[in-house]
Amino acid sequence: MEKNGFLTVGKIVGAHGVKGNLKVYSYAESLSVFNPGSSILVVCAGKIEKNYTIKWVKPHGRRILLSLEGIGSRDAAETLIGSKLLVERSTFPELEEGSYYWCDIIGLAVFTTDEQYLGRVESIISTGSNDVFVVKDLDKGNDNETLIPALESVVLEIDFEHKTMRVALPEGL
Repeated sequence: MEKNGFLTVGKIVGAHGVKGNLKVYSYAESLSVFNPGSSILVVCAGKIEKNYTIKWVKPHGRRILLSLEGIGSRDAAETLIGSKLLVERSTFPELEEGSYYWCDIIGLAVFTTDEQYLGRVESIISTGSNDVFVVKDLDKGNDNETLIPALESVVLEIDFEHKTMRVALPEGL
């Protein structure tokens, strides 16, 4: 999701404790996008937007915990559940050729080399050796997912202008 130079880096999925800490599902590979002291835009489902300053961030299982200035109670944190977290794209460091931010990949429509539509990249799993794209076709009304390894031999083309990815599925997928 882009909004005037902003990129979505996570989603608030819960409250943690009584001091207003937030449980966040991060779309970013690194916690560095949640830099303490920096600004983050919180967009609630009703299109209400508010900038907050990040106090601290730390890993918490498969999620992260995030503390924002001005959110000091569980009740305040719970009002933000479901909200998207956006940061300015200009704050991201430049990547080397052939590398992408997860937030750029999530949402791409995925097609095979023979033009079969597989769905959209819903999330990314970091496995250590290579990332794995979780692709779902939600239009078909089911939760079937295709796991696609993020390898040059599999991911043949990424077209950000058309928001598509072309893949050559390995044997057995």
